[in-house]
Amino acid sequence: MTLGIAAVAALGCAAGTFYWLHARLDQPAPAVASEELSGSDKTHLADKNATAAVEAASASAVADKAAPPIVAGQALRAGEALDYTANVSKLSNVANLTLRVVDRRDFLGKSAWHLQALAHTENPLRMVFELDDQFDSYSDVGTLTSLQYEMHLNERGQKVESVQRMTATGNEPAPANATAARVLPGTRDPLGMMHYLRNVDWPSRIDVRVFDNGVEMKDASFILYLANNAARTPVLLEATMPFATARVELIKAK
Repeated sequence: MTLGIAAVAALGCAAGTFYWLHARLDQPAPAVASEELSGSDKTHLADKNATAAVEAASASAVADKAAPPIVAGQALRAGEALDYTANVSKLSNVANLTLRVVDRRDFLGKSAWHLQALAHTENPLRMVFELDDQFDSYSDVGTLTSLQYEMHLNERGQKVESVQRMTATGNEPAPANATAARVLPGTRDPLGMMHYLRNVDWPSRIDVRVFDNGVEMKDASFILYLANNAARTPVLLEATMPFATARVELIKAK
């Protein structure tokens, strides 16, 4: 059995960053771990995974054409880094996850946050399933809707790159190194959704339901706990999934 961490497998990600990461890593490993995927196979696999992640976050996102702005006074802080440990079923510290707010920058003529997640398996799991994944989101500053979502995967020596350029109309061409992803207005990727949950006036405990093609999944749910501080720091995610239960706990914030 392979185990995962992180957005949506998100802190789903957004409570949708962690679910996606857990679910994606539960997929069976290739029969020959050293076998290289062809370029077209890598692109197909990465695009399929990225599209699934975006669709999952989209289902949790506000469906209005104009996404509401985040609460004033709770803006993200450039340079923030949150370190987590993942415990799955009865196994402790199977992986570590870092969520970062890298910086605020101009992206496609819009002011955007560069959000990032880094995931790594820990020993002894790492001895049989080496994983070093990186996820990057460029999300609108005012609404945290997704402009671009990237996956840079390195699992058992196999590397897959995917860049998804979001479009609500399908009229904006993607650059040569990216794939256009047609999404609903207001869609957030797993990382954007995670931080969006922090910036809405929620209670400290948020119960998250998971839907698949509009039908609620009875064997998948999340509870996200936020600190009662100005940053509304995510301190714990409890996840119930078809294949396992998991706790993702904050161990360090800076």
